[in-house]
Amino acid sequence: MKPVFCRKRAGQNTVEYLLMLAVIVGVVLVAGIAMKRYMPTLFDQVSVKISQAVDSMGRGAGNRD
Repeated sequence: MKPVFCRKRAGQNTVEYLLMLAVIVGVVLVAGIAMKRYMPTLFDQVSVKISQAVDSMGRGAGNRD
C-alpha cells in the first residue's frame, strides 16, 4: 500500500490554475485596452445628453427672467 502523499490525485494541479489565471489576466487586459479606447467618447456623449436634458428642463419649467 502506497503512502497518502504518493497516491495519484484527480483534479486540477498548479499548471492548470496558472493557465486559468493567465487567461483571466489576458481577458482583463484586452477589456482594459478596449475601455481606454472607447470610454472617453462614450463619456463625452453622455455629458452632452445630460447637458441637453438639463437645458430643456430649465426652459420647460417656467423659469423665465
